[in-house]
Amino acid sequence: MPDHEQHPTERTHLLPHLAHDRRFSAVQQEADAESLISAHVSKEEQLLAATSIGERLPYNDYTTMDWLHDLVKDSFRSRIVRSQRGIRGTLASIFESGQGWIAAALIGLLTACVAFCVDVAVATVSDWKLGYCSANILSNRENCCTGRHPLGTTKANLGESCPSWQMWTEDYWKAFGIYVGFALAFGVASSSFTMLTKSTLPSTAPSHGDKDPRSVKGREQGVVGKSMYLAAGSGIPEIKTILSGFVIPRFLDLKVLIVKAVGAVFAVATGMCLGKEGPFVHISTCVAYLVGTFFPKYNENSRKMRELLSAGCSAGLSVAFGAPIGGVLFSYEEISTYFPRKVLWRAFLCSLVAAIVLKALNPTGTGKLVLFETNYGISYSPIHCLVFVVLGIAGGLFGGAFCKANFLWSKHFRKYSIIKNYPVFEVFLVVLATGLLQYPNPMTREPGDTIIKNLLVDCRGGSNEWVCQQEAKGNNTKYVGWLVYGTLVKLILTTITFGCKVPSGIIIPALDAGAFFGRLLGQWITTISPGIFAMVGAAAFLAGVSRMTLSLCVIMFELTGELEYIVPHMIAILVAKWVADALEKDGVYDLAQAVLGHPFLDADHAMNLVQRNHDTVERLIPPKQTMRDITVDVPQDNKVTKWILSEKLNKLKERGLMDAGLVLVQDDMLQGYLAEGELDFGLNKIGQDWQGTSRIRLLGEAEEGDLDLSSFVDRTPLTVCAKAPMEYLVEMFGKLGLRYLCVVEEGSSKLVGVVIKKRLVVYLESLKE
Repeated sequence: MPDHEQHPTERTHLLPHLAHDRRFSAVQQEADAESLISAHVSKEEQLLAATSIGERLPYNDYTTMDWLHDLVKDSFRSRIVRSQRGIRGTLASIFESGQGWIAAALIGLLTACVAFCVDVAVATVSDWKLGYCSANILSNRENCCTGRHPLGTTKANLGESCPSWQMWTEDYWKAFGIYVGFALAFGVASSSFTMLTKSTLPSTAPSHGDKDPRSVKGREQGVVGKSMYLAAGSGIPEIKTILSGFVIPRFLDLKVLIVKAVGAVFAVATGMCLGKEGPFVHISTCVAYLVGTFFPKYNENSRKMRELLSAGCSAGLSVAFGAPIGGVLFSYEEISTYFPRKVLWRAFLCSLVAAIVLKALNPTGTGKLVLFETNYGISYSPIHCLVFVVLGIAGGLFGGAFCKANFLWSKHFRKYSIIKNYPVFEVFLVVLATGLLQYPNPMTREPGDTIIKNLLVDCRGGSNEWVCQQEAKGNNTKYVGWLVYGTLVKLILTTITFGCKVPSGIIIPALDAGAFFGRLLGQWITTISPGIFAMVGAAAFLAGVSRMTLSLCVIMFELTGELEYIVPHMIAILVAKWVADALEKDGVYDLAQAVLGHPFLDADHAMNLVQRNHDTVERLIPPKQTMRDITVDVPQDNKVTKWILSEKLNKLKERGLMDAGLVLVQDDMLQGYLAEGELDFGLNKIGQDWQGTSRIRLLGEAEEGDLDLSSFVDRTPLTVCAKAPMEYLVEMFGKLGLRYLCVVEEGSSKLVGVVIKKRLVVYLESLKE
């Protein structure tokens, strides 16, 4: 089969590799000249620009929302509610003001309940690779040996001996085989669950916000959308895409939530270099979406729904790390593109409720939110700041190397047909490699969060931990070797694991690698506890991978309870970010978006790109054939035959422009914009009984007997001059959240083009190359 006819998969890159096409000309060129501006599409699509089919833009699988339109829509709804009189009107106004707070509290409550179930299940299933609790098969090793229980308090410590915990065997090689066998079974189970969420994005669908677009009647066969596994990965790249104004159908459904939770349990239990923290963010966002569907204010408005989703994201990190403030800052810094103060307040409440409920449920049995509580009881000296800088440099090198290596691994290794077509087999191979490499090292044999807890331990108080016993020996060369081995293995395995078709996060593996390196460095600095360097190193490595700064610093404080070491964390995090940015400008989530082909418009990054060039808006004017297809020349009586509009609608659908529309002109002057969704509704619902020769009113006042669609026409579309700097376009799309922008000729103000958000995103991607 020819390359251009290959069936699209999850990793079909929707941003084409553009030829360096510079066929740009002035707006005033003759009609028979070549197109004013070549479209930023593949060569195959350029060949279709002059045909009756027309060109098809990338990202046809993704519809976009218009933030400005939804803002006005919400204002109308709010005025109607507040205009009601009497007791009923007063109650409606009160509910109108409070439903955002109610929704946020519900999201936090439900997210904490899901997190409790996942935490308890992960702890138990993970330990089954080593043994079982004879007193309670559903209890994990720590709870079995200490008497801790979820939903309860801690009983007396049972001491070092633990007769209730039974190892499968005392023979090393048999235990090794059982460990790997369980890991393989868990990995296959997790990946198999993830396969249940395979979805093909629609190639043509009505623009109805986040609602599930079903197949369009009469849709022609042969147009296949992009396929993806909705529960795979962390979900954070997809959430960033959604919050930036694009729509991924069914990504936040209840089915995805359940599969994500169950799949995360088995994925973490394998011992692979992944964590459940990223999936928790996806889970909390699913909860936010499902809760929002019960509130008309959010269910019927994509802008308001995204405000709720941004607040819901914070609950994910809150329950993952017991870090409610860090969760709010994570949503603000890393995920959201629109985060006004009211969203900040509701995210604060959502994160708070999630933390309170999780503490009450007590999944760890400790009764505490702090996961890795430490109490070093000693401060650092100014000279130690140099060590923190070294840790930052190492974290930046690790992060930059990881981002590049994982990007190349995803682009090349996962292109092999056996890996691309059989993702469960890839998971099997990764789990096998993980088990074989991690089990020999007693420090990497444990789950990821346990590894961090062990590496942060303070040995100055005479602890009986294995790490302390090794450091107390006079000759600890073997122990140092295990630390070096652990650092390298974590780097390699994390690189090949991130992107597998299982629910997975990158936060815990990065923390593990940093803690290994920090503990290793601390072996030669005896003035303070090596656990301090492990703690700071963990933050540095995660900063290098994700490029988080403020939110990460707060998360580390909440994780460990060590307020004294905020400054060392700040030093290491900033240095790590600078070094990693020098090696690879994009963080792991941005690169994941690129690999998966998800569209994303970041106004700040976009502005940095366009400022390096001297382009004007006219560069993005569509080809003449495209403009002919989407332009309706409205006669002076303001009516057009239904047949003409139906032909225009069919051309939009054939070209896959699900969220485009028609521009209405009279004497080349812009009169309005009719979006495809409203046009489809007007023709096929309201006007289904009208003949094709019937004349439909698009402008002006309706007369008796008219089929009137003028109410669907946007008579105030925003415009920009074709000669305006490209910075204008980026600012208007980025700050106003537009779906489209009309382009007019300099001097005459005649319409010469329409730029939609997808075309701008493709153009920005071409600048990166």
